[in-house]
Amino acid sequence: MARASQPTRLPMDVYDSAVAATAVTSRTVPQQIAHWARIGRELELSPRVNHRAISRVLAGTGSYDDLGEQEQAIAREAWGDRVAVLRGGLNYEAGFAAAGESYSEADEDGNLVVHPARD
Repeated sequence: MARASQPTRLPMDVYDSAVAATAVTSRTVPQQIAHWARIGRELELSPRVNHRAISRVLAGTGSYDDLGEQEQAIAREAWGDRVAVLRGGLNYEAGFAAAGESYSEADEDGNLVVHPARD
């Protein structure tokens, strides 16, 4: 059973930074803060992790291959979070309907399902 979240007071600079980050990460403010908390937890558990190098990789200005094993794991987790958020926001059906185009997909059993264009 999932536990309810607890209200927490944050410094305004942390909140403002989270608001700014949402435009880049496609997370909500609470998701962004939780993400940072998880990264911070991992960093504290492993003092040999180079947070700046991870940040450069996540920003696209650093090389993943230059990261250590633990740093790569943190980067992969962050990427996985980003993908999950982005996938959750996709609505191909609405996009194809708005464009008046048909589309096809596989159902849960792997069978082809063709959706005709709507008028």
